[in-house]
Amino acid sequence: MSGFLAIWSDIDDRNETDYLHWLTREHLQERVGTKGFLSGRVFRALQPDVRRYFILYELASPDVVGSEDYLTRLNNPTPWSQKIMPLLGNFARGGGRVVAEAGPGWGGVVAALPVPDADAFGRDDASAQRLIEKLTSHDRIVSARVLEVNAPATTIPTREKSIRSGDTSFQSLLVVEGLDSTSVEGALASLVDLRGLPENGIALYTAVCALHGMSNG
Repeated sequence: MSGFLAIWSDIDDRNETDYLHWLTREHLQERVGTKGFLSGRVFRALQPDVRRYFILYELASPDVVGSEDYLTRLNNPTPWSQKIMPLLGNFARGGGRVVAEAGPGWGGVVAALPVPDADAFGRDDASAQRLIEKLTSHDRIVSARVLEVNAPATTIPTREKSIRSGDTSFQSLLVVEGLDSTSVEGALASLVDLRGLPENGIALYTAVCALHGMSNG
């Protein structure tokens, strides 16, 4: 892949089951069925009392974020989507290009670290590549990626966006995948000089479900 789309949102306990049914019975299929979407993966925050979800889509290219096919979907939300979207809190979304990646696969535990500084992971692609190769050298780390948001494409007004409230975004994203939470936390602890890491701890997520596309790139 060379593109991505990352989304976070909260959902309250009363609506969580309906939200998960929407994701697994309609929304993932719709998104991954859109031209240029290669896969979709859903994660839930590890803390049992936090109902925060992270969704990561792999895209065939960064241009998919602003593509006609995807925007058509966003401007024609299904009735179920129109019901769910207003229920999502602390919504954050960003899509763009994969700057650097290392590692062969997907892990069961993921750290997804959005930062406001586009240069937080290095001044150029080569610096970012060195960073993630350092991370994937740690025991039980499966893969790592540095991702960069295309702000103009991400912020295009759509009908779907209009029925949510308070969307936010970010400039860069570090995704680290491992076999367990201890290993992911240990690898990230090596990044002592990285700007923009959260001071109140790193949120970890566990895999909930995934869906692969069917040659629609």
